[in-house]
Amino acid sequence: MSLMQCDIVTPEESIFSGQVSMVSLVGSLGELGILPGHMPLMTGIRPGPLRLKMESGEEEVFFASGGFLEVQPGHVTALIDTAVRAEDLDESAAEEAERAARAALGGESGEFEFSAAAAQLAEAAARMRTLDELRKRRNR
Repeated sequence: MSLMQCDIVTPEESIFSGQVSMVSLVGSLGELGILPGHMPLMTGIRPGPLRLKMESGEEEVFFASGGFLEVQPGHVTALIDTAVRAEDLDESAAEEAERAARAALGGESGEFEFSAAAAQLAEAAARMRTLDELRKRRNR
């Protein structure tokens, strides 16, 4: 089985560094699956799950709030604004953030507040999608 080095880093810390057989996430133009030997690529990362397939076949799921992905021969680097292992996401906090963002959208008091609330809602929804992805993988 071919492997590649994968590093997931935030401005504060390294979240993951190791050998993987596949990286999948949502890029600027849609769903991406990166396998060893992938051509060089640089793309934005949209909020949502970032999945790593390990050599053992197991998968690790992370929540990525957005950032950039760089693919070089034998190496993938994800530079993420905020990254959290899916197991560490707080479902009740994610649901509350989604409710608060929806409430803020309902009380549109200005363009800036609307944009901020829309961004908060998108991130909260992405956290919930990541939790759903984790649940699906556990139930297999």
